[in-house]
Amino acid sequence: MNDQEKHHTKIIRNVAFFGDANLPEDNSDYKDAYEVAKIVAEQNYIIVNGGGPGIMNAATQGAESVGGETLSVTFSPTDAPGFEGKYLKNITDTEVTTTNYIERMFKLMEHADLYIIFKGGSGTLSELGTAWVLAKLYYGHHKPFILFGDFWREVVGSIKKNLNIDEQEMSVFKIVADRADILDTVSHFEHQMHGIDHKEDCRICTDSAFTV
Repeated sequence: MNDQEKHHTKIIRNVAFFGDANLPEDNSDYKDAYEVAKIVAEQNYIIVNGGGPGIMNAATQGAESVGGETLSVTFSPTDAPGFEGKYLKNITDTEVTTTNYIERMFKLMEHADLYIIFKGGSGTLSELGTAWVLAKLYYGHHKPFILFGDFWREVVGSIKKNLNIDEQEMSVFKIVADRADILDTVSHFEHQMHGIDHKEDCRICTDSAFTV
């Protein structure tokens, strides 16, 4: 593949949405997720989520409002009452079923090329931490993420101030507060990914589930 062909090859195809499962449709974060999914799906990105309510359902509904393609990774536990489980109204084009929470989270990471993380609780925090550590482990071939909402500046600022986070780890994501900036940010990461050197003997490339 020559340089021109590489430039026109789309690397980011699937975009995952993470966030609070316990949001009603009139919540501002729900509305943001719906509109962001709509914007992204209109550009033919596949919208990926956990198949639950709240932000996940908002992502599906936003994508389907413009005829976008959707994929969910679900887990329906019988012995984990603190987990929201599959939401019957969140019907996607493709469903991947998993057997436990950890498998579900890693399948979500695997089935997306970029993650958009909205406000959420401890579950969202676990997804953020996983996305972040995978980016550190596979830096240079990593899957980037977007933190949606201005509140993230304070959260990330506190993390950087109080924990041992270096500048390389700070470079794998961007904070976006305006829906209108989403596509430019996705394009920024797409441009970065086209600069990746996939050598024949590249060890990182062998772990394709969590790399680009």
